[in-house]
Amino acid sequence: MQSSLSARAMVSTRAQQRMAGTAIRMENGKLIVPKDPIIPFIEGDGTGPDIWRSAQRVIDGAVEEAYGGRRKIHWVEVLAGEKAFRQTGNWLPDETVEMYKKYLIGIKGPLTTPIGGGIRSLNVALRQLLDLYVCLRPVRYFKGVPSPVKQPEKVDMVIFRENTEDIYAGIEFKSGTDDANNLWGWLEEQGEAKNVKYPKTAAYGVKPVSKEGTDRLVSDAIRYALAHGRRSVTLVHKGNMMWHTEGAFRDWGYEVAKTKFRDDCVTEREAAILAIFDSGITDHVQNAKLLEPGFDFMSKQRQASIVAEVAETIETLWRFFGNGAWANKLLIKDRQTDITLQQVLTRANDFDVIATTNLNGDYLSDALAAQVGGIGIAPGGNINYSSGHAIFEATHGTAPKYANKDVVNPGSVVLSGEMMLRHLRWHTAADLVIEAMDKTIANKTVTYDFARQMAGATKISCSAFGSELVGNMALDGGM
Repeated sequence: MQSSLSARAMVSTRAQQRMAGTAIRMENGKLIVPKDPIIPFIEGDGTGPDIWRSAQRVIDGAVEEAYGGRRKIHWVEVLAGEKAFRQTGNWLPDETVEMYKKYLIGIKGPLTTPIGGGIRSLNVALRQLLDLYVCLRPVRYFKGVPSPVKQPEKVDMVIFRENTEDIYAGIEFKSGTDDANNLWGWLEEQGEAKNVKYPKTAAYGVKPVSKEGTDRLVSDAIRYALAHGRRSVTLVHKGNMMWHTEGAFRDWGYEVAKTKFRDDCVTEREAAILAIFDSGITDHVQNAKLLEPGFDFMSKQRQASIVAEVAETIETLWRFFGNGAWANKLLIKDRQTDITLQQVLTRANDFDVIATTNLNGDYLSDALAAQVGGIGIAPGGNINYSSGHAIFEATHGTAPKYANKDVVNPGSVVLSGEMMLRHLRWHTAADLVIEAMDKTIANKTVTYDFARQMAGATKISCSAFGSELVGNMALDGGM
């Protein structure tokens, strides 16, 4: 009874809140943002309320400083996680999903993963229910932040992680069950079971990777790179071992670049062929030998294939991309996952925008966050560029032992708010958040996680850090 009353009270409260402000909408594929947008938020579990209070003040402060009252966000709280379960008996109420569907753009703090329930992860559930197929993770360094690497300032990357497929689709079969045994039987019938060493105890997971899913992710990564003046898009995969999933992701990614963005993109291999031709080597066989150092040891068939590739590239692209014009195009390349995890440490400048599958993106985004100070200040957004839906979020956990102590770093949600403002095309306000973060950290007035690693730092609370950020915002003319 109490749960039912609480649910009705929540609906009533939300209805009153919805009266203020205007809904964001999509028209002809474009996001139409009013000056008074309604934005739903989930404060989150554990440290979420502390973080959200601080972050909301920073976001509102940036909007006020940038636009002087001419623009204002109308926040509407929606429930998920522990707070929702206490009030409604549901970890993710239908109304919350409907609010995000209706108002398109939202933001959230960290959420608890229910134990023993029907939802493996509330975060994953929201992504799947709203088809938020892009997990967008920009990674950059703020001067002064403690880092385990020597040159963290070289890290300036944006990860486009596919958000709905791969093993995160949740198709698994528990060891010893009829489903697992039936799958084993089918694999045996297909002659694909020889590499399963212990079939009686093996558990299985299915890894779906589709052409459509790859197309929309890579297309958005390329559009982002072109719109933001980025140098390259790297397709990260493990295609040398998983030919038909990760390898297909790579091949489909190149196909997207060559067919949908031909005027703006050149692949790394095409660029190499054109550069050799521009250097004065016009013989296709010599070009092929420079392109492939092991050319002389290849089969005649393979040699002929490479020479034909060189000829086709020069014939179709040189008149448009020759004489060095290829160097001004967006470079599309690929790297295997393992070498990428090494090279983002040793050759960070080689990477700019990264497009990758779900599990690879999970590894990469957190590994890169560690290079620039940790996930405590790592922002994230889950986006469907076609429908207009997006939820920006903390990328860290709930840290319940610090709940209600006003000590944790609110940077992840603050910077996720900055991402949201930029997504709304409120660039002036977004710039203010970045500038304030730069100045506040440079002043060494930071929360405990940074203060304990920074000589001469002043340790301040979560709320005080938010106040410092607002105080360090200054608009130097312009709108």
